[in-house]
Amino acid sequence: MSVFKTATLIGVCVSAAVACGYNQTQAQPLKKTRAYYEEREEVVWEVPMKEKLIALTFDDGPNPVTTPKILDLLAENDAKSTFFVVGKRMDRYPDVVRREAKEGHEVANHTYNHLYLNHRISQQRLEDELSRTEKQIVSLTGKHSLWFRPPGGFFNDSVVRIARERGYTMVLWSWHQDTKDWSSPGTRRIVDRVLKNVRNGDIVLFHDHVEGSMQTVQALETILPELKRRGYRMVTVSELIQHKKSNTLLGKPQP
Repeated sequence: MSVFKTATLIGVCVSAAVACGYNQTQAQPLKKTRAYYEEREEVVWEVPMKEKLIALTFDDGPNPVTTPKILDLLAENDAKSTFFVVGKRMDRYPDVVRREAKEGHEVANHTYNHLYLNHRISQQRLEDELSRTEKQIVSLTGKHSLWFRPPGGFFNDSVVRIARERGYTMVLWSWHQDTKDWSSPGTRRIVDRVLKNVRNGDIVLFHDHVEGSMQTVQALETILPELKRRGYRMVTVSELIQHKKSNTLLGKPQP
């Protein structure tokens, strides 16, 4: 190959480096950071804003004992939330899911078998996990789900792509609002995690199914009225995101 051709090919490669996902100086694949996915609106961690809105989310349910207690507390405090449900648990407790939807809460996809996506799985397997749960959600609530949360927060580009092809946006949670309630750390730790770190536009991670634990319920007895006292409105993920988009369209400045 001539020197001229070699130089030309190198120039083309360098020019296309960003589009190909490569670092121009080291010719290595770019590390895809949180900002990378946020800029493309492929994954949502939180929705910063000036208004005092916050989204409470609950994973791994429904649970026949704790979920109804949580629903009672949400109703008492004029709060709405998003429940990321596991399909096989919906099969067992459909009435709980019907109640979630009836009371104005949002039901979203958390796979059928609570499948961790931190290892290689086939596209067909993931599509099956999503579609089985989606069919259940539509059957019980009459609505399609807009949101998908991968169990454990594990994902890769393939998971993002498949989720988008199925019509989902992936929703995780604010890093400073991971209550770790799944580990039963103690009611006070759950309360402090939320109340000491709360910011406008947060997405808070709770679990309404934690085997043998009532700590989340007990913590919410303190968290919900205190958030309300501080002037926060507790909304679904859909409302949180729509509020941000509406203000942006209206030209209102956002942080």
